[in-house]
Amino acid sequence: MQRKGLHGDAPKEVINWKLWYGVFVFGLMGAARGLDEGLIGTSAKQPSFIKLFGLKDPSLSKSEQAQLLGNIASMVQMGSILGALIAFYLTDKIGRLWATRQLCALWVLGITIFLCASTNGSLAMVYVGRFIAGVGIGQTTVVAPTYLAEIAPRTVRGLAVCMFSGSVYLGIMLAYFASWGSRMHISSSTNLQWIIPNLMHIYFASIIFGLSFFAKESPRWLIKVGRHEQAAKNLSNLRNLDQDHWFVQSEIMDINDQLDREREATHGTTWFGPVRELFTIKTNRYRLMLSVFSQLLSQWSGASSITIYAADYFAMMGTTGDNEALYATAIFGVVKFVSAIICAFFLIDYIGRKRSLMTGITLQFVSMLYMALFLVIDKGVAEGNEDQTPSQKRAAMGAIVMIYVSGFGWALGWNSIQYLINSEIYPLRLRALGGSFAMTFHFVNQYGNSKAVPSMFIGMTTGGTMFFFSTITAIGLVWAWFFLPELANKSLEAVDAVFALPWYQIGRRGKELTQNIGSVNEIVSQEKEKMEMHEDVREVNDASRRV
Repeated sequence: MQRKGLHGDAPKEVINWKLWYGVFVFGLMGAARGLDEGLIGTSAKQPSFIKLFGLKDPSLSKSEQAQLLGNIASMVQMGSILGALIAFYLTDKIGRLWATRQLCALWVLGITIFLCASTNGSLAMVYVGRFIAGVGIGQTTVVAPTYLAEIAPRTVRGLAVCMFSGSVYLGIMLAYFASWGSRMHISSSTNLQWIIPNLMHIYFASIIFGLSFFAKESPRWLIKVGRHEQAAKNLSNLRNLDQDHWFVQSEIMDINDQLDREREATHGTTWFGPVRELFTIKTNRYRLMLSVFSQLLSQWSGASSITIYAADYFAMMGTTGDNEALYATAIFGVVKFVSAIICAFFLIDYIGRKRSLMTGITLQFVSMLYMALFLVIDKGVAEGNEDQTPSQKRAAMGAIVMIYVSGFGWALGWNSIQYLINSEIYPLRLRALGGSFAMTFHFVNQYGNSKAVPSMFIGMTTGGTMFFFSTITAIGLVWAWFFLPELANKSLEAVDAVFALPWYQIGRRGKELTQNIGSVNEIVSQEKEKMEMHEDVREVNDASRRV
């Protein structure tokens, strides 16, 4: 009897290098966010950056210094709000490939302006450059997950989209090590100490821009805009099957069927129709609730602030010396990257979205609570008091370990789900719009978080801030248990059946109650698999009788 591979009950040809090429190109876009989150916090620890932009200007109060750092760090988030907001229009208007190329151009332009600020120390150039780069970076969170969800077979959709979230940590890891290396080997008297690491933005944008010309446009977008012949060619190419193969034809039937239902339901509406549909139809309101709360609860769980201000967190927990804090931060990047890859390859499509998220949140909650208790009990460590008892030192080591545990939990849970869920819950007509709304809300909260955290440490104390994050994390665990539906191994077109259930059953029993309600592609695939199993059993029985 045949063992199932990544292809599940689909033909084995659907898992091929053409699919993985598209996953690689669009998955790599996750590095855009990762690079910025990893570089801006560590660049702000470099003496050359601090001196040039006056981050520790003695004429400024501690609150004003925190405000300045928050402004610089959060400017990309501000640009990303605009980027995510316009992404749905560009993605649907010019397609997934050309949307990728224009966002890469904006990304490079913004970073170039930011780096040119090294010539005169202009904060205005820093703000403008990072805002423009943010407009490009913000679009990646809509364009890439949408494309990846649309080209991937249902059995590896979680893996494909998680390549994007995994690349976030590839960017963070490279950024941390680049900053640590430049601190060790480049003189603090030159601005090259922070310029060279930040050049990675331009390298990645250029690579993605070039590779996009060899990728295939999303067949689902092509069908949506009426280019059916090209859609069939691209789907055939991505599945490595002939155009008249039953798997390709059934997938095309499902896409057309969903589009026909959507058009019939919205016939005669204006250009504003999709927006109104998103907010007025009951099933879509539940989808919006998932988008809003997944972003709200994840961003205020504290993990994002640890990523951006990782070096400060390690110093807060007792890591002494800037070099040591940057090195610990670099290892933190490795932990997050490895965690994201483990989740993508071994968990998200096998144990499911829900269990992955709840496991990650639980780890995050335990680690956040430990750090909060540690900072409340040992108040001297956060203030730089190195006179600790042996037990305090062991507790501080435990707190440092908990930073790594929180990173593992975040990568396993919220970071994977916040992109995946928004790419698979919306119907084709609303997918880009829904994803755009979700990521706009994402960046609004991330902007508020990155701006608020330095001031929260002062106003709420470090321990109080960590207790706040612990509380939000606990709320997120309850929310995920009750509201989040399990969509692993369901085709994009079959997801509608889950949201047609009563609202109180969607999260708890959605997959169970729609187990046998699938798309044509799913039903045919399952029937084909049953027939192959029967044939295998018959062959084994015939062989046994001959023996």
